[in-house]
Amino acid sequence: MSTHDPISDLITRIRNAQMRTKSKVSTPGSKMRANVLEVLKNEGYIRGFASVEHSSGRSELEIELKYFDGEPVIREIERVSKPGRRVYVSVKNLPRVKNGLGISVLSTPKGIMADHDARDANVGGEVLFTVF
Repeated sequence: MSTHDPISDLITRIRNAQMRTKSKVSTPGSKMRANVLEVLKNEGYIRGFASVEHSSGRSELEIELKYFDGEPVIREIERVSKPGRRVYVSVKNLPRVKNGLGISVLSTPKGIMADHDARDANVGGEVLFTVF
């Protein structure tokens, strides 16, 4: 199944799996999704992920979700930039999520990174989504 917005698909799969308190969820594999999951893993929102190759040649990413005291670590995950309305920001206008408690994930010329990493690298870009 092809999707027009793979990041929204990834976010929705994570949100739905956490509502059902699943320990793992799988999503079709791609470099962009893997880079987004790497940021979520480095920030401590997911336990980890692994790439699984199938005999048909397609790959999937198996995501291990993270819980604390039975509650999901990700309280809110919301798409900002959509295919119909792209949202770009400069380094001066990078949004702070919940006064710095959450993160924004950006697609920058230096790769996909969290908002604090983009401030350190002095780059702006497209705000993909926010996590709290």
